[in-house]
Amino acid sequence: MSDQSDPAVAPEPDSEPDVPVSDRIVTVPNALSVLRLLLIPVFIWLLLVEEADGWAFAILMFSGFSDWLDGKLARLLGQSSRIGALLDPAADRLYIVVIPITFGLRDFVPWWLIGVIIARDVLLFATGPILRTRGLFALPVLYIGKAATFALMSAFPWLLAGQLDSVVGTICYPIGWAFLIWGVALYVWSFVLYWWQTILVVRAMPPVAARSRGEMT
Repeated sequence: MSDQSDPAVAPEPDSEPDVPVSDRIVTVPNALSVLRLLLIPVFIWLLLVEEADGWAFAILMFSGFSDWLDGKLARLLGQSSRIGALLDPAADRLYIVVIPITFGLRDFVPWWLIGVIIARDVLLFATGPILRTRGLFALPVLYIGKAATFALMSAFPWLLAGQLDSVVGTICYPIGWAFLIWGVALYVWSFVLYWWQTILVVRAMPPVAARSRGEMT
């Protein structure tokens, strides 16, 4: 899962710079991203209405695997696309918001922790308009943000499996919380670093309007 799903964060440059980016819509990676999006309401229904935790767990596992797979296939098949660059992070961001809320409704995790995760994204999104006043649209990727997202998305399946009233649940529950604590800590720290980057940009670069007036004189 890439940190390009963070608001106001630039996508990480591809490790294979020669992979072309096309305007194609119908591709295998895009189909996987759309499927992940379509599974979100199914996940909500299974977890909150049916309380079918096993099937909800299966969706989380499939989502995580397909998120990794679509990036690999995009490079292997030469199917990187502009719409895919939007669909994949959109799915990531929705899962990051939906899963904690559903877990909170089932009393799996405390609401204050859910508030921290959601507030971080909302406040980070606020850097976008500030950056645009300086002629920028996104900040460089921070690998700590990638690690935070990975830890959070790893925590959710473990926590769900931890609800089992068995030895498996007893083992999975503390592992899930370990991932969650590290994920939230890194999530908050990456938020601080992104905002610090934004402050440095504001200090170093004049507003676009001021630069335009300077060029006209």
